[in-house]
Amino acid sequence: MDYFLFIALTFVLSFHIHFTQGSELHPTARSTETSTSKIYIIHVNKPEGKLFTQSEEDLESWHHSFMPTTVMSSDEQPRMIYSYRNVLSGFAARLTQEELRAVQQKNGFVSAHPERTLRRQTTHTPDFLGLQQNIGSWKESNFGKGIIIGVLDSGITPDDHPSFSDAGIPPPPSKWKGRCKLNGTVCNNKLIGARSFNNAAVKGEKAEAPIDEDGHGTHTASTAAGAFVENAEVLGNAKGTAAGMAPHAHLAIYKVCFGEDCAESNILAALDAAVEDGVDVISISLGLSEPPPFFNDSTAIGAFAAIQKGIFVSIAAGNFGPSDASLVNGAPWMLTVGASTIDRTIVATAVLGNGEEFEGESVFQPSDFSPTLLPLAYAGINGKVESSFCANGSLSDIDFRGKVVLCERGGGIGRIAKGQEVQRAGGAAMILMNDELNGFSLSADVHVLPATHVSYAAGLKIKAYINSTSPTATISFKGTIIGNSLAPSVASFSSRGPNLPSPGILKPDIIGPGVNILAAWPFPLDNNTNSKLNFNIMSGTSMSCPHLSGIAALLKSSHPDWSPAAIKSAIMTSADTLNLENKLIVDETLQPANLFATGSGHVNPPRADDPGLVYDIQPDDYIPYLCGLGYSDREVGIIAHRKINCTETSSIPEGELNYPSFSVVLGSSQTFTRTVTNVGEAQSSYFAIVAAPKGVDVSVHPNKLYFSEANQKQTYSVTFNRIGSGHKTVEHGQGFLKWVSAKHTVRSPILVNFT
Repeated sequence: MDYFLFIALTFVLSFHIHFTQGSELHPTARSTETSTSKIYIIHVNKPEGKLFTQSEEDLESWHHSFMPTTVMSSDEQPRMIYSYRNVLSGFAARLTQEELRAVQQKNGFVSAHPERTLRRQTTHTPDFLGLQQNIGSWKESNFGKGIIIGVLDSGITPDDHPSFSDAGIPPPPSKWKGRCKLNGTVCNNKLIGARSFNNAAVKGEKAEAPIDEDGHGTHTASTAAGAFVENAEVLGNAKGTAAGMAPHAHLAIYKVCFGEDCAESNILAALDAAVEDGVDVISISLGLSEPPPFFNDSTAIGAFAAIQKGIFVSIAAGNFGPSDASLVNGAPWMLTVGASTIDRTIVATAVLGNGEEFEGESVFQPSDFSPTLLPLAYAGINGKVESSFCANGSLSDIDFRGKVVLCERGGGIGRIAKGQEVQRAGGAAMILMNDELNGFSLSADVHVLPATHVSYAAGLKIKAYINSTSPTATISFKGTIIGNSLAPSVASFSSRGPNLPSPGILKPDIIGPGVNILAAWPFPLDNNTNSKLNFNIMSGTSMSCPHLSGIAALLKSSHPDWSPAAIKSAIMTSADTLNLENKLIVDETLQPANLFATGSGHVNPPRADDPGLVYDIQPDDYIPYLCGLGYSDREVGIIAHRKINCTETSSIPEGELNYPSFSVVLGSSQTFTRTVTNVGEAQSSYFAIVAAPKGVDVSVHPNKLYFSEANQKQTYSVTFNRIGSGHKTVEHGQGFLKWVSAKHTVRSPILVNFT
């Protein structure tokens, strides 16, 4: 197990995410236990033949009617946990197996499953994304002014942190109905709400304050909407002005994670509250380890209710890459966000006695580390696997005092913990080499001793050098360097498609900054306990998700009439596919990344603000798509929050959903239609440019679109045919379709799976 969240050691060790194999620890079907009872998410129908006002009392009374009488005895923990009003028709309850069977016999019962546990999956990023204070889309969107971003995470610890200052920010809009459960007057016009949702709370106990105890929630909240803070830095590195993506937006915090657990029932309760509170954007940096069908995915179900209210939902793709089919949170009504690098590196170079140098990264950059060459040793010299990974206590039987120690990545040991073991063994410094899976994808950490993280290729060369006579090494700390021409590249940990519950929908939708991201932190990383400028550098799709949440807030501020699908389309069709070298975006192998890694590409906020055309989808448009997935009436009804009869609905294949990308399973010829809406100049025309996947003929009809007014819609069709023999040697092909006008380029990726 290896960790992609960059934090102090105690925080790192609190995470149970398996990055080496691209998957989280199993099992994930966790249930809160009281003797033999578990918490269940229970779906029920609304009562028929009755006047049902959906008042809180009516709903709770209806839900309580399903509870067997055996649960009415007093108990330290409540049995009815949550009665949901907005995001699903049902409730969460703690029941024994016998009690659950009684509930299942009641008229109106639909389904139940044990709740699962989800896991939590910047000074320079605004500049890197083309956001400038005085010009362009940042200014034109008023920096997200008036937009409310709801963040579901581990809470927040503002403590007068300047990232949560409300200087210059007006009160929230009148639609805001939320509450602040922080003590005193902590909430303000920036931080307008904060609440906790904890199903483990003991009956009668005062609700826990939504205080962030590990930093993750504070970091993600400030990434989405942190205020401008000058002179931000982490241990003297990455200096500059910190700002979230929507620095004038409001923040509403919903604490759903307590320790490492983010319980499904808590997340549903927070989504339920956020919808009712009046948020505009919901940011969820959480995910299961494996994607269930959408009708059994509480986050997807809750998000569907949110988009029905016009709320945009941004969610992390998962930290389970680079394995294929590792992606979670793939429902098409959510923006699924992968992680990419930015062009800032914090350089620490491994210098060998033979003159070779290998550039790596580390946040900890001691100014007093001597450039004198020291003895270099391989941690696994004793032949023990655990020693090669610098596992806790594994370096006791060899003398590493005063040496630079080469440790291997992986083995279930966090990167910072490896350095702690080297330090315990008396080592002077650590070189951490990547495993083959992570390749060239590096991480800047707050190490406990002088250290550098180098690539797998560099590590192999250092290993070979160690076998020479009397190897020596040191580390040269070179500080922060801007301008890495390979940026953006896809982070090795970023989860990849295909999207297992719906392979006909290409996911992730987008990639955004998620590596070495600087944002607010609740506590100091050094001994300067009086500082209010506490920041930390972290990585994960947990960091890329709030970047896109904030960018969605900017677009919603600029275009208040756009639907969630229109905002998503604008983000996707305007994305970048090239890095700063003007070459295709690469992955951890330094080879061009495929569409399962990049989706539509890397977010470009200024272009997203003026996309020209959008692919719009109304909530009811997803119903034929869901029926087309083969879901039953009951299963579609769980998602839609009403009764559905698929036999009366014109079911459509996945590829027919009006999505801004194409994912085609190509046996016989396939034809799909799309409808675009003109959000650019009233008088405009577009012509189609196609880069067809190898072995595929792609034809577009018509190949020109003409618009005479704003918001006018035009429909076209795309036909995919196999040609030649190119598809016989590859499983997938990829290309794109562009609609090009005098001012705009509207790009849709094409992924073909040959069968």
